[in-house]
Amino acid sequence: MSEELVRLARQVGREAASLVRARRPEGRVDVTATKSSPTDVVTAVDTASEELIRSRLLGERPDDGFLGEEGDGIEGASGVVWVVDPIDGTVNFVYGIPAYAVSIAARVDGVVRAAYVTNVASGEEWGAVRGAGSWRWVADERRALTPQPVAELSQALVGTGFSYSREVREKQAAAVGRLLPQVRDVRRIGAAALDLCSLAEGRLDAYVEQGLKPWDVAAGGLVAHEAGIVVTGLDGAPDERLVMATHHALAEEYFEVVRACGF
Repeated sequence: MSEELVRLARQVGREAASLVRARRPEGRVDVTATKSSPTDVVTAVDTASEELIRSRLLGERPDDGFLGEEGDGIEGASGVVWVVDPIDGTVNFVYGIPAYAVSIAARVDGVVRAAYVTNVASGEEWGAVRGAGSWRWVADERRALTPQPVAELSQALVGTGFSYSREVREKQAAAVGRLLPQVRDVRRIGAAALDLCSLAEGRLDAYVEQGLKPWDVAAGGLVAHEAGIVVTGLDGAPDERLVMATHHALAEEYFEVVRACGF
């Protein structure tokens, strides 16, 4: 079943990515709405991408549920819920920074079983099936993701992100300031799904972020997990309070440092 779900996710995700590329005009994209703050933006293309994804997925599987960033949730009756970010990294999309993704995960009875992420700008694609590994597609070939850990935390390149709330950002910046002297450097790419796939690729060594929603972490989190990355929260599963992730060889030390830095 999971293989069927990831094949459908890829089919629909590629169509959505094509729509996003086709509808992005030259220059800066107009913002049509904001959400949690004036900097938390929505574009007409976000909405169109989610509508396409919902229509295609539920057209194929009408009994499934749907949870997307831009619209109301649908309960469903099959036990499968699609968790979707139609454009992860909308601010990058608005400015034309080539790091924004379509992210689609299939959650079965509460557990993410299949995942698909594509960087719309670069065309890179990642997939995962729980218990069967994660990979990057090169054309239709699956190339397994097996990142190697750095020898020491001091050599780790860490990805992070910041809240849209000014008050929360100030606290996060202070925590990052405490983390920075203990690692190689910090990167703020602006798309959580791409950060998590970068962990699976070995382009990042660790990650920490607060304020993520289920659609931010569902697909990328499974890609990372299936590549041997530990993805966790402050005291259990990753959630809005905290997501932190790194290779299992570095996990105990890194997670202790993250907590000590006050995230």
